[in-house]
Amino acid sequence: MQAVQFAEHGDRDVIEYGDFPDPEAGRGEVVVDVKAAALNHLDIWTRRGMPGIDLEMPHIPGSDMAGVVHEVGEGVTRFEPGDRVALIAGVAGENTEFSRKGDPTLSYDFHIIGEHVRGVHSEYAAVPAANLVPVPEGVDWEVAGSASLVFQTAWRMLRDRGELRSGESVLVLGASGGVGHAAVQIADHAGAEVFATASTDEKLEYARECGADHVINYDEDDFADVVSEKTGRRGVDMVVDHVGADTYQDSLKSLRKGGRVVTCGATTGPNPDAGLNRIFWNQLSVIGSTMATPGQADEALQHVWNGTFEPRIREVLPMSEAARAHEMIENREGFGKVVVIPDSEL
Repeated sequence: MQAVQFAEHGDRDVIEYGDFPDPEAGRGEVVVDVKAAALNHLDIWTRRGMPGIDLEMPHIPGSDMAGVVHEVGEGVTRFEPGDRVALIAGVAGENTEFSRKGDPTLSYDFHIIGEHVRGVHSEYAAVPAANLVPVPEGVDWEVAGSASLVFQTAWRMLRDRGELRSGESVLVLGASGGVGHAAVQIADHAGAEVFATASTDEKLEYARECGADHVINYDEDDFADVVSEKTGRRGVDMVVDHVGADTYQDSLKSLRKGGRVVTCGATTGPNPDAGLNRIFWNQLSVIGSTMATPGQADEALQHVWNGTFEPRIREVLPMSEAARAHEMIENREGFGKVVVIPDSEL
């Protein structure tokens, strides 16, 4: 088969699209004929290399995809060849303490397909059957292949970890990105007042279309000052911050007393000043969140399948142009998801 791959960490020039051994379905696994896949910022970090993660090389990136079941392995009963499926990328052992309690994301062995093990940016992919969800007829492959990671992540952040309630106010940073534009839609659907930041007027208009009530160009204005002004110095109830070091202090400043920051990433760096004085004096909560449980992912994706939520797609490219897809993510070009399709499907 043909696959996006790299044999060493580095810049975009390490990416190749070429021959790779065909996958086989092991026990409990399914081989999927991939119809569409999508990039996340996670793919950029994986390609560059992350401390503590030692990948088997060559590595196939990719944590989002949808396609048709091609082959099922021993013990698989949920699916059969011809079924339409999409990937949920988080994996944990079945018999760990937290898996038994219903939250595998807290298991010691939790890992992500595409980040810790080979991913799905290829013509075919072998993945655990437990990590697949059915895709209804009528859902476009580009939608099915780009929704899972960002909508499940944003759903868990806002609804479960952040306990967002109707009538609250939420500031979503980086609203033009994958998790950001999903978070805006989920917050709006929950009945919250939504503030959103982005870097251009075009991206801000897209954020409005996704449900933002107030938009802030962070290249022109200090978003914490704008939030303070628009809320009468009160601040918002929640900040969704997946940006990291560059925004963390202003995220804390944007909160009302007793407010909470929910974070699922640190694109600009993981180690900002903790701001403990502001945290204890204003009685703030800083809440981490990673991926979602299968049940949470199902809830989020049902809203995608029925059209309530929509992954915005900025570009669809052949997998042979994966380096260009990485470039678009790195340079923050456009709004929403970048989708790649096997060249053989075009």
